[in-house]
Amino acid sequence: MTGDRPLLGILLMLGFCILAPLGDSIAKLLGDTMSIGQLLAVRFAVQAAILVPLVAATGRSFAMPARVVWLTAVRTVLHMFGIGAMFLSLRFLPLADAIAIAFVMPFIMLLLGKTVLNEQVGPYRLAACGVGFAGTLLVIQPNFAAVGPPALLPLFVAVVFALFMLVTRQIAKDCDPVVLQAISGVMASALLVPLLLLAVGRNLPGLELSRVASGDLWLLVTLGILGTCAHLLMTWSLRFAPSATLAPMQYLEIPFATLIGWLIFADLPNGLATLGIAITVAAGLYVIYRERITARAPAPPAPAPPAA
Repeated sequence: MTGDRPLLGILLMLGFCILAPLGDSIAKLLGDTMSIGQLLAVRFAVQAAILVPLVAATGRSFAMPARVVWLTAVRTVLHMFGIGAMFLSLRFLPLADAIAIAFVMPFIMLLLGKTVLNEQVGPYRLAACGVGFAGTLLVIQPNFAAVGPPALLPLFVAVVFALFMLVTRQIAKDCDPVVLQAISGVMASALLVPLLLLAVGRNLPGLELSRVASGDLWLLVTLGILGTCAHLLMTWSLRFAPSATLAPMQYLEIPFATLIGWLIFADLPNGLATLGIAITVAAGLYVIYRERITARAPAPPAPAPPAA
């Protein structure tokens, strides 16, 4: 059914673009009172609590080939580091700025595809990567002046999630996406919960376990629900519309993040950051346009057989 209901696919991706920054805004609200480890543990525990029963109820199998199990473990660790770094960056940066800087990820993926997977990347897309990265630097500059090195955390997020997507590509055809996310939630919880318990009383930065107020508990659970639902909406959207249709939609996450940041935190990007966001989005859309042109281009003719 992939591709035969593009409007539904677009609506699902739109839901992702709204829910993802909403979840990040909750992490930003809780960031001053809870450690990154505690936020991550609850985020992935809720994911497992939602999806494991869903897998069982729908009759899906948890079985995976050994290769996929190991790649899923690598993917899970990357997911933990990526989300953790984003949550940490939100302690220092406005919501829209952090998300806009992290949107350098498509350019990093393109470069990794060229260097690691030997994919064909033409000069136009390479030039767009350079322009997009320059736009990202314009967003980083005022934030770096204000908070210093933490302004670079979203760049780390972009690199980690580019690797995360490359690993996901390697196993996407071998595993149901709901099963993959359920097992990832279990793996992350199995790592994080014991780590937090072992860190009790040791004052390890990022692993402090604090008492949660009743109001914050609901926010924590909501954080896990939003993160899980956002990822499922993005996954399901690809079942109803091609990635070339949906890729430009993902950039709507930036204006939604700007609106949410303004409504909740009264944060707006300054003039230089706004210019950088515009350049990054324009470069990203151009890369997507070139990808579509390349996909539609006819394959080169096969060489003629040698004359007898």
